[in-house]
Amino acid sequence: MCVGNMENLDLAAINEQLREASPAEIVRWALDLQKKTIVTTSFSPNSAVMLHLAATLDRRMPVIWVDSGYNTRDTYLVAERLISDLQLNMHIYAPEMTSARRDALMGIPAADDEVLHKEFSRQVKLDPFAKAIAEHLPEIWLSGIRMEETAFRKTLDILSWDSRGILKVAPLFHWSESQVEDYMEQFDLPTCRRYFDPTKVADNVECGLHTGA
Repeated sequence: MCVGNMENLDLAAINEQLREASPAEIVRWALDLQKKTIVTTSFSPNSAVMLHLAATLDRRMPVIWVDSGYNTRDTYLVAERLISDLQLNMHIYAPEMTSARRDALMGIPAADDEVLHKEFSRQVKLDPFAKAIAEHLPEIWLSGIRMEETAFRKTLDILSWDSRGILKVAPLFHWSESQVEDYMEQFDLPTCRRYFDPTKVADNVECGLHTGA
């Protein structure tokens, strides 16, 4: 999926150059590559930071939301407010099976049921995201992931190659939780107080979206 000089980017050197850059500067760097770019969101409590950055710099950028169908009322209300306030170019993807039907057939798997959890994650996250990737064919993926969130994310950096062949850019990678909260307060961004991700069966667990599973 990489084209032109994207294949020749020295990520180690560029990551070092961007280490002290602000998130906005990192987004501008990515946009300056002039490649097909998307930003993803889950509308989790601090998602507004990445969305605000993206919308401020390029409101035309496609915003991909995989709505698992298990979000809380609070999450949906905050999502609608952000979509409206930031004038987001939304593209929403959902599982083929409704959450009610899936609840009847398998429910939400427990943390120790790895096989069922993998199948559940495929249905509610990975398959809809694969459809989004197939439709948008992005070369750059802006993500709000941060280093301190999971053990896997500690192995990444601001820039990393996704296993799908996409350049993943994480402008907030080195930010702490307090920096994120300060940004939210500075721009008076809404946050959902009640959030639920059924694929995160435990802290420090990935659902497969960022591992390329």
